[in-house]
Amino acid sequence: MLKSFAERAPGAISRRQRNSGPMAPFALPLTEVLVVADGWRAEPDAEAVIHRAIAAAAEIVHAGSGEAGFGAASFGEAELAVMLTDDAGIRTLNRNWRGIDKPTNVLSFPALQPTGGSGPDDAPRMLGDIAIAYETMRREADDEQKPFDHHLSHLAIHGFLHLMGYDHETDDDAEAMETLEQEILAQLGIPDPYADRDRMD
Repeated sequence: MLKSFAERAPGAISRRQRNSGPMAPFALPLTEVLVVADGWRAEPDAEAVIHRAIAAAAEIVHAGSGEAGFGAASFGEAELAVMLTDDAGIRTLNRNWRGIDKPTNVLSFPALQPTGGSGPDDAPRMLGDIAIAYETMRREADDEQKPFDHHLSHLAIHGFLHLMGYDHETDDDAEAMETLEQEILAQLGIPDPYADRDRMD
């Protein structure tokens, strides 16, 4: 049985009651973390950080699904995978799927959703896959003087929001996505990752 966000992240404040009116039953998506690059072995807490970040993002997306139209009423029986890879691995993914032959920090691959109804005997609904590159992520955290777990949380949340249909193709979309990231990170006690950029503008 999946644990609630409060059980997974003691001390965090749930935003489940943010909207007025009764809420549908809520279950977290099942998140599988796959470590496929050796660099991540130096970060033994990475898996726990990712689970906590995804749990916080899922709760807030669920609470706001009636407002923004993103996400689903419940993540029950939903699954996603997070692959912790390296720059070489993510460069291959970036080249093969986006035609960009260079590494990046995070990539998201939303799953195609089946058409038609689903019944109780159907397989779990796949949300998609997220890939995070160790070297790029580590370099960004060091360059921006951010704790490693804060930056990893941000990238996991960013990737999850892409699976939910959020993007940053336009200025308005980027602003909406960044605002939601800031809200989720604040629930985790993580400072606004865009604050320094705003001060430089």
